[in-house]
Amino acid sequence: MDLRVPRLLKRPRRAAAALGAAVLLAATGTWTATASDTPGPHRTDRVLAMADGTRVDTSYFTSGGGGRRPAVLLAHGFGGSKDDLRAQAEDLAGHGYAVLTWSARGFGHSTGRIGLNDPAHEVTDVSRLIDWLAGRPEVRLDKPGDPRVGIAGGSYGGAISLLAAGHDPRVDAIAPAVTYWDLSDALFPNGVFKRLWTGVFFNSGGGCGKFEPALCAMYQRVAQSGVPDADARALLEKRSPAAVAGRIKVPTLLFQGQTDSLFTLAQSDAAERAIRANGAPVKVDWIAGGHDGGDLETGRVQGRVRDWFDHYLKGTSAGTGPAFRITRTGGVDSTDGSTRSRGATAGTYPGLRGDPRTIPLTGREQRVANPAGASPPAVSALPGLGGGGLAQLSALGTGVSLDFPGQYARFDAPPQRTALRITGTPTARVHVKSTSADAVLFAKLYDVGPGGSQVLPGQLVTPLRITGTKAGKDVTVTLPPVDHEVQQGHRLRLVLATTDLAYASPTAPATYTVSLKSPLSVPTAPAVTTAATPLPSWVWWLPLAGAVAALALLLTARRRTTAPAPDPELAEVPLVISDLSKRYAKSSDLPQALGFARAGGAPTAVRDLSFRVEKGQVLGLLGPNGAGKTTTLRMLMGLIRPDGGEIRVFGHAIRPGATVLSRVGAFVEGAGFLPHLTGRENLELYWRATGRPPEDAHLAEALEIAGLGDALARAVRTYSQGMRQRLAIAQAMLGLPDLLILDEPTNGLDPPQIREMREVMIRYAAAGRTVIVSSHLLAEVEQSCTHLVVMDRGRLVQAGPVGEITGSGDTLLVGTGTPVAEPVVEKVAALHGVASAVRTEDGLLVRLEPGTTAGALVVELVRLEVPVLSVGPHRRLEDAFLTLIGGSA
Repeated sequence: MDLRVPRLLKRPRRAAAALGAAVLLAATGTWTATASDTPGPHRTDRVLAMADGTRVDTSYFTSGGGGRRPAVLLAHGFGGSKDDLRAQAEDLAGHGYAVLTWSARGFGHSTGRIGLNDPAHEVTDVSRLIDWLAGRPEVRLDKPGDPRVGIAGGSYGGAISLLAAGHDPRVDAIAPAVTYWDLSDALFPNGVFKRLWTGVFFNSGGGCGKFEPALCAMYQRVAQSGVPDADARALLEKRSPAAVAGRIKVPTLLFQGQTDSLFTLAQSDAAERAIRANGAPVKVDWIAGGHDGGDLETGRVQGRVRDWFDHYLKGTSAGTGPAFRITRTGGVDSTDGSTRSRGATAGTYPGLRGDPRTIPLTGREQRVANPAGASPPAVSALPGLGGGGLAQLSALGTGVSLDFPGQYARFDAPPQRTALRITGTPTARVHVKSTSADAVLFAKLYDVGPGGSQVLPGQLVTPLRITGTKAGKDVTVTLPPVDHEVQQGHRLRLVLATTDLAYASPTAPATYTVSLKSPLSVPTAPAVTTAATPLPSWVWWLPLAGAVAALALLLTARRRTTAPAPDPELAEVPLVISDLSKRYAKSSDLPQALGFARAGGAPTAVRDLSFRVEKGQVLGLLGPNGAGKTTTLRMLMGLIRPDGGEIRVFGHAIRPGATVLSRVGAFVEGAGFLPHLTGRENLELYWRATGRPPEDAHLAEALEIAGLGDALARAVRTYSQGMRQRLAIAQAMLGLPDLLILDEPTNGLDPPQIREMREVMIRYAAAGRTVIVSSHLLAEVEQSCTHLVVMDRGRLVQAGPVGEITGSGDTLLVGTGTPVAEPVVEKVAALHGVASAVRTEDGLLVRLEPGTTAGALVVELVRLEVPVLSVGPHRRLEDAFLTLIGGSA
């Protein structure tokens, strides 16, 4: 099934749909449109009327050949439609299934309101679709009115497959993916409102008005109070598969995502236990990706779903795979930046508490504050951002979480003597006392490296609402389920924070006292092992073929299997870009945030770009919107990979995670700081979050260049905008990177503040470092930069010193040594061939009309007795810029 990650914050209506990918169809038809006669499976589109008059849009796929065949319903994800499932439907139809897809109520072209899989509506619709399939002559029947049918779906569509199996006994097998078992538990875990994800849910559905009135009222009530009430929980529980747990008795293949703060692994664990208790076959597969991004393994998942249905619907001997499989990721391939992954399996599902190990924790009793307004909040996951999410970064060993001093308690374990693999849910007991009646805490388990860097596996936290804490209370902390390896020499750290960006916390200030009551219990699941990949039969002749291929590659130099070696001749050159190109696969894939202009629909952002930057230069990167500036900077910072060409920083080729990137600092417009902390405290906190040694920060040097003086001791909330910008520049300069990249550093500043920012950049480069600045303030670039690179439509237009680019044109500077009287200026302006004349401090600025030469102007000036001392070209950068790009800025 197609499990593409939703880009919920960018394209709300289609976003959540992309994550779910599955199929379904509906009841009695009202009109029919047959697809054109194209090769491959045949598709028929119908709008089917439900019992209450709702119209459900469907597509039905079949392939050639006689005889009856099993049917498959494919259900789409939240925010999507049947169109998201066409590729998978055609694949299954080609493998001998009759496949029905449909758009659920409120999505695509279907009518009705969104009911979050309400049994009275969406689940009943599925039963009507099964009725329709039972009447198709090509669908196999187990008995009259009972087709042989399976259901697959992701996210929203995964839940409907579970619910349909519990409500309609005609369902024969299901394959739900990255979905929920208990929606109330997913959105209100332990009585805490999952604020951001719930907001994404309702916004991606098209707004509150698109939902059933009871759901809209529930959301508005809980969003306003921040606390889920009993009615809200009951409403979501009724729409959850858990409500029919005892009636789901069909073979079930459960896929769940490891990078998923919306529906965690605990959801599939609860489903597995309930369905297995009913006596049905159940298998569990933990994929690498999820709602927070990562690899959704679409091809492998769809292949396993097909095998599952082949076995249970067709009755073939197709293997259904291990009882438990997990994808483990770690590291990046230096040749192409792809994430490395491998599968691990077990003969039985280990659950989330298998083979626990006891890990001692140390830490005194600690008092922590819940701040007024629950602000500033700690940061773990960023719901809704999708692909390339923070959870994927944590899987690669990059710490991206943030806790604020005084707002969390921490308890540390000793360094691991050997590597430890956590597979499941760690637990610990703590004692909590509060100045308020209830306490809300957010538990997380960090992997802390020898240098102090922290990684939060999966970016997952467990929220806890603890009632009756004024007198103190012992609490079992059940941490999020993960699969994570703690390397030798690393330690575990239990953190209990008072706030989290993704959740609603109490807004009233309070103080919590937290102490340890037990060691940490960590599940290990040693039976889950990585199997060796069987060698194909052709492996026996592979060495000879490999030797021949290697010789050919060596002779032709057409392929490199390792990262390019550093170029010693460029070891002192900050940046060399050679023949750089970036082309997006299709125009719909273009990140709109990059500002790429799709001229004529062309999806090429950068093409054949080459330039060089030397030490001590302040380089201005200029171009109109869509010129490719931001794409170039993102490639330079290793955030995206070029399709062609090369970027070298101090001789090293840029790849994702390249070590030379530690010599690059970057400032992105809109840097945020904690308003109640001083400027110095903000910078120190930021540097600690990077995990690098304090002495590497060079804090004093960065602050001296930024020139903030005594303001560093003041709270940031007292800073002017200019001071905040300079503090942000100082943050980018921590560690004194040899190459500093600044994107619109003067936005929102007044003229005196702009001048200060200019001085900061000039001082930084004066020490032999290099600054690249992208800005739309051309007059400021002209004064700040020593060199320019002008781009347009992805190509280099001109590069060189500022003086060379601005030093030609139709404007002349006439030096007179003394000011020219205004009547004389008026006479000069009235001359034939002169477009304008403006008096300057020591002469005239004269703009000529086309065809007029400087010599002709001098003759006329002498005739007017203007004391000409010098004549030279003068052109503002704005003039030069507009000339270079043809006035299309």
